[in-house]
Amino acid sequence: MSKENLVLLPGTLCDARQWEHQTNHLSAVADITIGDVTSDDTLKEMANTVLAKAPAKFSLAGLSLGGMVALEIVKLAPERVNRLALLNTNPTGPKPEQRTAWNGFINLVNEGRFSEITKDHLLPYLVHPDHLTNIELTSAIIEMAEAVGPDAYLRQLHAVATRIDYRPYLQSIPCPTLILVGKEDTVCPVSLHKEMHEHIPTSGLVIVRECGHLSSMEQPEAVTNALREWLGEV
Repeated sequence: MSKENLVLLPGTLCDARQWEHQTNHLSAVADITIGDVTSDDTLKEMANTVLAKAPAKFSLAGLSLGGMVALEIVKLAPERVNRLALLNTNPTGPKPEQRTAWNGFINLVNEGRFSEITKDHLLPYLVHPDHLTNIELTSAIIEMAEAVGPDAYLRQLHAVATRIDYRPYLQSIPCPTLILVGKEDTVCPVSLHKEMHEHIPTSGLVIVRECGHLSSMEQPEAVTNALREWLGEV
């Protein structure tokens, strides 16, 4: 049986390490590539960058920012996407309070204090409270942010701050869709994922226990198993 082409899209300030467990354990059933969400400053440009390098047809999974880019990809080229997985993501447009917070982070970057953002401001919201004591996990998150760097972060902030509301497009998504969220995700809460599930006719919903926003790293086995089933392997 031939392998499925699978494109994985990281979230803000994340890289391929966010998908390490999935890449290692799904390689027998999928040819996996990690899409670039660091080089452009709009979701549409990010989507076009991914599409330009992706196979003619592929399955697509994105987490957080990656999920937003995935929604833009399936909007632009639905005929190329075999399956869609939206993890810990938000289909709505930006809120004023979010823009205020992002402006604060932009100021920190401009003051040369980029390294403070993930460690001191974001981390408590990215993982389940019980996982904040997992040094291996938190160190990996901080190291990813440093690797992505301040310039790419500013581009990513611009992309999320200028995004559209994708909810009017959800009903037209034609492919089998997995919607997955951590039960304790406070960044993109369960309610958003239930709303997506209600509006995407071909969707299934998975809620992962003891899990915050970075589900692929916090509960890697549960996420990998969900993606394996989504890919058609039980």
